[in-house]
This record gives sequence, structure tokens and C-alpha cells, in this order.
Amino acid sequence: MHAQLAAWNQSFVDVTPHMVDIGARVTAISSGRGTMMMPARPDWLGDPVRGLLHPGALTVLADSACGLAVVSATPKRVPVATLDLRMDYLRRAGPDHDVYCEAHCYRLTRNIAFVRGEVWQDKRDDPIATAQGAFILVGKERSGAKASTSGVKKSEPVTEPSALWKPPGVSEPVLQQAPIPYVEYLGIRVAPDSERPLFRMPYQAKLIGNPNLPALHGGVVAGFAETAATLHLIQTLRGAKFPKSIDFSMDYLRSGRPEETFAQCEVVRVGARVALVQVRCWQKSPDYPITVARAQFLLTPA
Repeated sequence: MHAQLAAWNQSFVDVTPHMVDIGARVTAISSGRGTMMMPARPDWLGDPVRGLLHPGALTVLADSACGLAVVSATPKRVPVATLDLRMDYLRRAGPDHDVYCEAHCYRLTRNIAFVRGEVWQDKRDDPIATAQGAFILVGKERSGAKASTSGVKKSEPVTEPSALWKPPGVSEPVLQQAPIPYVEYLGIRVAPDSERPLFRMPYQAKLIGNPNLPALHGGVVAGFAETAATLHLIQTLRGAKFPKSIDFSMDYLRSGRPEETFAQCEVVRVGARVALVQVRCWQKSPDYPITVARAQFLLTPA
């Protein structure tokens, strides 16, 4: 078993820059099931006041473990890509404990895999979050033609990004008076705006999840979007209340290339206890998004 785990860590983890950087390891593997661990790290702090883990770190681990479960379920270990991922946050988690995620590929079709996962720290039967996702088998062949990651046939028109959009020339660190470790780890900055601030995440080699394309780790893009949604909502609330993540779901439209990534949010609803925020992430142009997401928050007294 140790040799099997070593082989999976070598072929699945050690070739992925972001998994190496966060110290992720495969701890259990079988057909259609995989468990991964991410060691405790101060960088994962997302709420310094309450000492809570940033939900983006959980999403990174869940996305990785779900991908592992899918790959282990395919007879020939074909490449896979995340189509969508949903996270439900069940209880508080701190950055001072290792985090585990066990994922199960419960349905595998010719082209699509469906996965569930549970995330925990101290107790396996007391999860801190759950994950649900769908993945496309990008290495499968259909009708004699190689599948594309975009799912668009060559004969279909493809929308190209607008060459007119240019990012703002000025930006600044977010929450300058009280920096958040995980936000600093991703290097997120913001171009201030009273209504719709523009968040930006610079490219760093440690954020790569697919070294072959290369492409950003899907969990990293999700963590960036979750951060943007939270910060945008904090600005909207103006200190009246404080948001706590309930759930987060993301649809992946195309690969995030090794370039700077941008995000902008819309607060769809702010109620007495719950708020809903939508997020759009892009690289070349706002009309050419790489992901769209939605996040729900519980509003608590500041």
C-alpha cells in the first residue's frame, strides 16, 4: 500500500506546482475513491479576528481530492477537468490543524464523472465541509475526434475576447490596515470603486494546477472568487454586519491561463440574515469569463 501511495503522490501531486506548494499528499486511494491531506499552515487564516480558516483553502483541497477520485475511477487514467464544484460549509475550522478530504466518484459515464467529498480536521465523523462536483474526461475520444476542454466543436463559432478592455493601471492591497494571510498568499489586490471594485490576482508559478497546458489550479480560482465575494460584501455592508460563508458554487467555463486574473461581483440580495453574491472571473476581457460563481453568506453582528 505504501508503494501505491508513493506512486500516486509522485504522478498526481509532485508534478502539480500548487499541490506541492501547499504540501498536499495522497493518504488513501482505491478505485473511485481518494483521500488527500493538507498540513496546517498560518497562511490559510481567513478571519484573523475569530481565528478561522479561509474557505478558499478548503476548496483547493476538495477540488484536488475530487479530481483524484475521478482519475482513480478511470481505467486508463485520462486527464480530467472540473466543470462545476459546490462547497457547503458546516462548521468552523481553524488553520492550526491538518485538513483532510475524502472524495468518492459515485457515477462515471463516457464523458462525465460525478463526485462527492467530505472535508474534516480532527474527527472523520465530524466534517467541516462537503463538496459536490462534476468533471469532464478531457482525454476521451468521441466519434473519432479528440475531445476539447471547451466542449465546443470546431465547426461552431467561438466568441473571442474583446481587445478593447484594459485593466486599470492603479490598484492597492486589500484591507491594508488588517491584512488577511490567505489573501496575501494569493497576492490579491483591488482597484477601488465605491460601487463595483475590481479584484485582481497576479500570476504566480505556485498557483499552477495543470503544468501541461499550463493552467491555474481550479481551487485557486475558486478561492480568489470567494475572497472577492466576501470583500465586496463587506464593503457593501459598511460595517453594519459581518459575512460568514454558507455555501459556494462555481462553474468553470474555460481554463485559467498563467496570466493575471480579474473578478467583479454583484450583490444580488442582502436580507436580515442572509446575503447572495454573484462573481465573474476573467483574464482577457469581462465578456470572455473563465468562471462564474455564486456565494451565500450568513450575516452576523459585526
